[in-house]
Amino acid sequence: MKQILILCEGQTEETFINEILNPHLEVHQRWAVPTLVVTKRMPTGQTHRGGITSYAKIRRDVEKLLGNSHASCVTTMIDYYGLPADFPGKDRLQGATPQERVAFLEQAFAADIGDRRFRPFLMLHEFEALLFSAPDILLGQLGLAPARHPLGAIGVFATPEEINDGADTHPAARIARSKPDYRKPLDGLRIAKAIGLDTMRKRCPHFNQWVRHLETC
Repeated sequence: MKQILILCEGQTEETFINEILNPHLEVHQRWAVPTLVVTKRMPTGQTHRGGITSYAKIRRDVEKLLGNSHASCVTTMIDYYGLPADFPGKDRLQGATPQERVAFLEQAFAADIGDRRFRPFLMLHEFEALLFSAPDILLGQLGLAPARHPLGAIGVFATPEEINDGADTHPAARIARSKPDYRKPLDGLRIAKAIGLDTMRKRCPHFNQWVRHLETC
């Protein structure tokens, strides 16, 4: 069984890896071990985990994971939305589409780390985009009527990964606007399980490419 180390942004992503991604990877003789980004060191020596405020923190944690010579590959599960300003390539971002822009940043990220075992993954635009892979299930799980559809004009997006990243229009904001009591760690995971990995992969090509890489790395 090959070991994959994944640096992720929060507890929701951590549980997603453990409970949804790993059962699939196990069939391919792989097992992913999630690690949350360390964001703050407490005076007592304890560590607060989750969330990203600077690229330096990400880089430090990626390099620490790469220090494990037993891992077949190291990757990330980090939101493209809200990346820190010092993220590699962000000051010279290129690309006409979300896919092109995220690919540009992933390439810049990989070049900055400079290790053949490292394959970065930035989620377009965040975890909640995966939940839009099946709008009917999303609505049903949130207890919302079709008239309160959180996607808005769904027809303008070819895939959930193209939902824009405006402050009021990124995926999580759309859900929160229709369901103010939405809780990502509980509701997000419950909806993701109801949708299933296969549907997410079919509707989210960038995400699918990442999973395919993990199957063989």
